[in-house]
Amino acid sequence: MLDTLISSKTRIKLLLKFFLNSNTTAYLRNLESEFGESSNAIRLELNKFERAGMLTSSMQGNKKIFTANTQHPLFGDMHSILLKYVGLDTVIENVIERLGDVQKVYLTGAFSRGLDSSVIDLIIIGNIDKVYLINLVEKAEKLINRKIRYLVYNEEEFEHIDLNEHRPDPLLIWNQENVMMN
Repeated sequence: MLDTLISSKTRIKLLLKFFLNSNTTAYLRNLESEFGESSNAIRLELNKFERAGMLTSSMQGNKKIFTANTQHPLFGDMHSILLKYVGLDTVIENVIERLGDVQKVYLTGAFSRGLDSSVIDLIIIGNIDKVYLINLVEKAEKLINRKIRYLVYNEEEFEHIDLNEHRPDPLLIWNQENVMMN
């Protein structure tokens, strides 16, 4: 759907990169190797986003580092649209909120790094019925046309896990107060 509205694949990649996880920072050469696209195409899109105020930049040595402007009036809307595009809103409504005793859910893998993928990787912390989880995941996968991979830990197990070491770039997307995180 998003690729119908926005014809630039580079622009979609940048939107995912910066507006799915607002903590993401990147510089031109890094994006060039990550996206496998020319630096000129990426630079043009970065400049457009910066002129629109949706991205901010700062210099670190000779690198211009970009990050999402979370204060931009459209940031929340863009974040919400991207969650829908990825299917995370459906995963939360149809899986996580129906599981019962879930304390936290982290998005890991490609999406947490702002990359598109056919697989959504999640770490779920709580005491849940794993058979019921499998059933809900199968239904959600059909709705969003993406695979969902997950790890489940109870709170005690999770205390002994170094999340950054175990799965890089974790992004908290849900907590026990049923709040979707930015």
